[in-house]
Amino acid sequence: MIPSFPNFAQLDLQHRGVLHPLFQQLQDGISEFTFANIYLFRNSHHYQVSRLSENLLVIAGSDEGKAFFMLPFGFPETGLLQELFKKFSSMKCVSAAQAPILEQMGYVVTADRDNFDYLYRRQDLAELAGRKFHKKRNLIKAFVSNFSYEARPLLEEYVPDAMKILDSWRQGRDNPGDYTAAKEALEKGEVLQLCGGIYYVAGTPVAYSLGEELMGGRSFVIHFEKAVGEYKGLWQFVNQAFASILPDTYEVINREQDLGDEGLRHAKLSYQPVDFIKKFRAFG
Repeated sequence: MIPSFPNFAQLDLQHRGVLHPLFQQLQDGISEFTFANIYLFRNSHHYQVSRLSENLLVIAGSDEGKAFFMLPFGFPETGLLQELFKKFSSMKCVSAAQAPILEQMGYVVTADRDNFDYLYRRQDLAELAGRKFHKKRNLIKAFVSNFSYEARPLLEEYVPDAMKILDSWRQGRDNPGDYTAAKEALEKGEVLQLCGGIYYVAGTPVAYSLGEELMGGRSFVIHFEKAVGEYKGLWQFVNQAFASILPDTYEVINREQDLGDEGLRHAKLSYQPVDFIKKFRAFG
């Protein structure tokens, strides 16, 4: 099903049986490293998979014509690792644990700040306590006071409503962004074991969140969050409302990276992250 290196297979849903259990064992908390994420963005990043040894897989892809590889499940023997660095321009999504090992081996390792994942204490986002969240609380108060709202778990029966939100979100943008991946996430959410919440104002679907657990169940990652309409405080309300219904077993919420977008970076920093999941790039 997965060919041996140097041969690769295009990433497919049938690979879930092999990859999903391996991703679930990872403790680094990197948002890219779930089967759902890799699968949903397989076309955006041209993901392929190959077997380096019986128990070790490599995932390859390309961004803007530059080929990269990722080793979420560990390093192969030295000669094979050197071959990978010769074949690809860089190693992407190098974890904080992998970075010093690669440096000791003589590879050039640089921090990939635009792809750092933002980590928040679940309790902080659920409660928004203290002066630092005063503006957020005011916006939520405005939303709750001005609109008749309802929150529901994003079950299969509500997927058509979530699709309406996504399509409306897309129509208001010049750039499609992650529309294709977000659409497929809704279509195949049950198979991919994604879960989320959907929000209504006066019976009209206006927002949803969708994600999954990471780090052995200690973290929950928000892969998609979409909202539409001019409802003051809606984004802040959804952020808090979803955090408040997540089980206490999730210590932190991972809200992924800012991709170097200054507006997005400002918004993510305004929620006072407690840490980052740092990622690095390595070059031969």
